[in-house]
Amino acid sequence: MKSTIFMEPGKVEVEDIEKPTIQASDDVIIHVVRTCVCGSDLWAYRGLEDKAAHSENSGHEAIGIVEEVGSNITTVKPGDFVIAPFTHGCGHCAACRAGFDGVCQNHTDNFSNGVQSEYIRFQHGEWALVKIPGQPEDYSDAMLNSLLSLADVMATGYHAARVANVKTGDTVVVVGDGAVGLCGVIAAQMRGAKRIIAMSRHADRQKLAIEFGATDIVAERGDEAVAKVKALTNGAGADAVLECVGTELSNDTAMKVARPGAIVGRVGLPHEPKMDMTTSFYTNTIIAGGPASVTTYDKSVLLKAVLDGDIHPGKVFNQQFKLADINDAYQAMTDRKAIKSLVVID
Repeated sequence: MKSTIFMEPGKVEVEDIEKPTIQASDDVIIHVVRTCVCGSDLWAYRGLEDKAAHSENSGHEAIGIVEEVGSNITTVKPGDFVIAPFTHGCGHCAACRAGFDGVCQNHTDNFSNGVQSEYIRFQHGEWALVKIPGQPEDYSDAMLNSLLSLADVMATGYHAARVANVKTGDTVVVVGDGAVGLCGVIAAQMRGAKRIIAMSRHADRQKLAIEFGATDIVAERGDEAVAKVKALTNGAGADAVLECVGTELSNDTAMKVARPGAIVGRVGLPHEPKMDMTTSFYTNTIIAGGPASVTTYDKSVLLKAVLDGDIHPGKVFNQQFKLADINDAYQAMTDRKAIKSLVVID
């Protein structure tokens, strides 16, 4: 089968490797229909974090058709159309029962890798996989894209809003205009925010943020951005902040635009070496967040919202590629020409 291989910073290639097989009783082999490139994949591609040369791709989002199941799998069968979340919760440990399946306590191999491929082995598939009614041909391209977003970015944006306790009437700031940030705008609206301030410097993303429910756009960065948010909120700051980037600047901004007692929901993969907690102590700022509870959110609210046409998160996929052109998909996001690169598997 064909799979993406990380060669070196700035270069990924498609190679022929062995097709995955069932290795454990709760494994599921999935034929990938659509996958994509995540912003977190770009850290190594840009040379900003270490990754071994000629190694498995870090892709972790897919929808596809179940091809084979292990002996303990009862919830899906060959032929089922499924969302393959980037997390692999068990559904019955304390973390999963509390709605935090992103940090399932029953196994350590809780995250997907190597998903930018024709086939994948999905571990612990009994509870974590999410069945989609029907088959791919029953859906439009736009709907398939929205279903794919439920493997990560829509659920991650929703996680930021949930842990930030966004509620009816809140003023929310979303830091980051990538796919997760834009999905965070959707999530804030779903949870009843009356004002959603999206931080974005890119016209196409600003337009999409407004379509998704943003009421205000802040294009400034750093202290200028903080001052703009304070001006928009009569000096108070936001009731909730969704930090959807993970850099030192984005975290600093998120802390500074929050009103005293606000919650910052962090879902941007952290890359700052340390965080000074002194300011948050004196402002009673609550910091929450981590890996998203993908399966929980998909089963409880997000899949229905997509199927009912209430939300359209698939619009974050604004460029489409074939697997053979995967390096172009990475480069389009690196160059900020793509918000999120869609990869269609033939």
